[in-house]
Amino acid sequence: MTDTLQKFMFEHAGVRGELVELETAWQQMQSHRTYPKAVQIVLGELMAASALLSANLKFDGTMIMQIHGDGPVKLMVVECDDQLRLRATAKLADDAVIEDHETLRDLVHAHGQGRFVITLDPNDKLPGQQAYQGIVPLDGDNIATIIENYMLRSEQLDTKLWLAADNQVARGLLLQKLPHTGGIEVKTENPEEAWDHAVMLGDTLKRGEMLEHNISTLMHRLFWEQTLRVFDPLHPVFHCSCTREKVGDMLKMLGSTEIENTLAELGKIDINCDFCGQHYAFDPVDCAQLFVTSTLADGTQPASNMKH
Repeated sequence: MTDTLQKFMFEHAGVRGELVELETAWQQMQSHRTYPKAVQIVLGELMAASALLSANLKFDGTMIMQIHGDGPVKLMVVECDDQLRLRATAKLADDAVIEDHETLRDLVHAHGQGRFVITLDPNDKLPGQQAYQGIVPLDGDNIATIIENYMLRSEQLDTKLWLAADNQVARGLLLQKLPHTGGIEVKTENPEEAWDHAVMLGDTLKRGEMLEHNISTLMHRLFWEQTLRVFDPLHPVFHCSCTREKVGDMLKMLGSTEIENTLAELGKIDINCDFCGQHYAFDPVDCAQLFVTSTLADGTQPASNMKH
């Protein structure tokens, strides 16, 4: 099955929308990890939201969403670039015991110290240019509400999100009120009434319905009475950007002393990518090469079933 992101616009209503369906990509991301049900739901919803927002990126680069938690989940990360290539991971506390019913607040904001960070990272930065980073208050009970508040504050865009995920699929709906540009009023019905009507239709969407039906069915059920302009579909994919060279660069940042101490204790250094499970092995010769040449011996091994 091909994962799909469908963009559309309400004719004469000043509202745009997107529906996304992630099944293959979502299952690939989980293929080397087993997450508790409550974590699956939140991470899947975060991934769907990331795809919906990244579909409107105006630069060549990546959107990174990170939730730093103070509960049983210590970190959630979803990355999506302008080509809709996604990867995601979550790190749990060593002693985490997570019940199925636990909410976003239970998982990452139990003591009020959770943080949500959104980073926009261009690939081709100008000299001195830094990635844009925004801290998002966790002032909501779910991913959709938190991102809606962020979009209103940072982009001054009225945005509504409906998200749902389980261990099989992640789906999402985004609606945005189109801003007026250049002081020119587009001939539409009353903008506020049009927006309120679109949101009312979206609010009829239930989580069970989102998980059960594909986005084509959902669009028909929601908007069959509306005149829509529908664009060519886009196709998100799972893609991990890890390489042996990047892992080697990370090891070099630790310094030769740290690496030598680890080798003395373990004999080699084994690293698994948190996003895809790819295993990288560095023996003493590989580690020595890190500091004398840019060419690394081939030490990449197929993804294993190791947990990390």
